Amino acid sequence: MLLNEAIQGLNIKPDGFYVDLTLGRGGHSGEILSKLNSGKLFAFDKDKQAIIESKGKLEKIGNNFEIIHEDFRNFKLPLINKGIKKVDGILADLGVSSPQFDEDKRGFSYRNDARLDMRMDLRQSLTAYDVVNNYSLNDLTRIFREYGEEKYSYQIAKKIVLNRENKPIETTTELVEIIKSAKPMKELSKKGHPAKQVFQALRIEVNDELGALKDMLNDAIEMLNVNGRLVIITFHSLEDRIVKNAFQKVAKLEGTRHNVFSLPVDNDMPRYTIINNKVITPTDMELQNNPRSKSAKMRILERIKL
Repeated sequence: MLLNEAIQGLNIKPDGFYVDLTLGRGGHSGEILSKLNSGKLFAFDKDKQAIIESKGKLEKIGNNFEIIHEDFRNFKLPLINKGIKKVDGILADLGVSSPQFDEDKRGFSYRNDARLDMRMDLRQSLTAYDVVNNYSLNDLTRIFREYGEEKYSYQIAKKIVLNRENKPIETTTELVEIIKSAKPMKELSKKGHPAKQVFQALRIEVNDELGALKDMLNDAIEMLNVNGRLVIITFHSLEDRIVKNAFQKVAKLEGTRHNVFSLPVDNDMPRYTIINNKVITPTDMELQNNPRSKSAKMRILERIKL
């Protein structure tokens, strides 16, 4: 998503080091790799299936890349171990890849019947089944409210707790029916799927997406070379708020260490600048070709001095 805008935002140098923190099926990585000659691409993904499917695609473009099977929150150490302390560009597309949604057995979609799972990294133990069947009423209410911004968080959580007393809630279809039963008819008649926000909340909880994002941002911002850029694509307000605040924190001039009558000296000036003060969103053409891009927002940060 936002492919052309992301590549333009990275301002790629042919001899630079670039990092794609969300390899997915290789769309962004392929474009980055095609613009490198003596440079190198490091691509990360915690989904083994994504790595398998993307490797061949990238090999047809070039061989100056390396794929690393790791959660992007841990991307810094593998690069340091390879002697890479600074890079010229970092990209993260935070959306769940379409194949993950479309692959029934992964349990991401409320439209397909599957066992509750939602793990992006199948090596981890926590699943959506564990959350739904083991979390307390208070914890379920909290994650539905905070991560899904669901208006009926308490009512849905209470219905879940009541239903699981009889038998475990095992499938996405079972959960969807419970969510529907907890909402008034006026809500069910509204546009959009009634389970969307709860499923989003469960996915965020299972994969600790917001915690991982915060960890990643701290390292990504620090690892940029001068003139290096960090491009982040988000898909809901929680992610976008975290990115916006992180960018503003390092790019904003917070007064000076001197008296109020003096101009800021060079040491007071921010080391980063925000490239787009207004978020970048998909074009009408992209929205027509890919309706899933509707909620995508892109922000770009550039390092201007060490």
